[in-house]
Amino acid sequence: MSAPDYYETIAVSSRLRLARNFADYPFPGRLLRDKHAEEQADEIIRLVGAQLGAIDAFKLYEMSVISDVTAAYLVERNLISRDLLKHRKISAAFVHQDENISVMVNEEDHIREQYFTKGFDLKGAYERICGIDDAICESLPFAYDERLGYLTACPTNLGTGLRASVMLFLPALSRRGILQGLYPDFTRRGLAVRGSLGEGSGSEGDLFQISNEVTLGRSEDEILRVVIKSVKFLAEFETRERENLKKEGGIRLKDSVMRAYGILTNACRVEAKEFETLITQLKLGVALGYFGGDDRKDDRMAELGDLAVEMRPAGLDRLNGEPLSVEEQNEFRAECAARKIRKMELIR
Repeated sequence: MSAPDYYETIAVSSRLRLARNFADYPFPGRLLRDKHAEEQADEIIRLVGAQLGAIDAFKLYEMSVISDVTAAYLVERNLISRDLLKHRKISAAFVHQDENISVMVNEEDHIREQYFTKGFDLKGAYERICGIDDAICESLPFAYDERLGYLTACPTNLGTGLRASVMLFLPALSRRGILQGLYPDFTRRGLAVRGSLGEGSGSEGDLFQISNEVTLGRSEDEILRVVIKSVKFLAEFETRERENLKKEGGIRLKDSVMRAYGILTNACRVEAKEFETLITQLKLGVALGYFGGDDRKDDRMAELGDLAVEMRPAGLDRLNGEPLSVEEQNEFRAECAARKIRKMELIR
């Protein structure tokens, strides 16, 4: 069943992640201490690459040789974790040509398979990642125990090894102080609500990710069902509270949104943190209908979300074709953002 249309201004993206280890190789923590670490790591990377290559087009990024600019770009896009960069001599990543699938090799576990999709589609993401998982284990049997399930480096990933998460834009629940009061209930249900950058992060951009904490003792279907039900609850709650936020904010709230639009379409330089605040205000304006055209809300929200990622430091360097200084980034960000936002025709 597809999600209601209004979810598009709330559910930003969905992610499925599977943690796996191979039965015939030492786990990465032990592999690092092995005198044949690099040889075994190369073998794992080669075998994983062969299986993925038989499915679709993936690009190999070996952490030992990629540039810092490329590494930063992959981290910004969540295609790799910062932990993958800690042991560069044995780690790598395979990234699908559409950048919606990544397979990290030799992070905490032998592989971390990730599938990303825009909007709210955990079931679709699950079906795709299962195809990747099945293909890899054809030539590399996974470490599995009948009682504990898939064996992982961290006990919190034992069992299914499945982490299902949805990134949500929740300005009303967050700004009205409601969301934090819901945390204990989510914890009781084996779920976590975190900031956009994961554990320990704040409410940057009014973005929050909800995901399962429990992987042992629950089936994949149970995990998906609990996360999906909670996302629907938050989406419906957020929708109701947006009306209250709009009513309480009045002309001052609309004014702050329009000022953000004015700055982003006219400024000569915009720093990264300021840009994040301003683009969040524009997204709020779209969600509350300040820019009109309800039939275009989902497209506008997606465009602003893509722009928020593209204007991060590594994204700007990539867009420019070579590294920029911080001040050059601030100027380039202002120029690019103004051009792209005007093109969106938020105001006609």
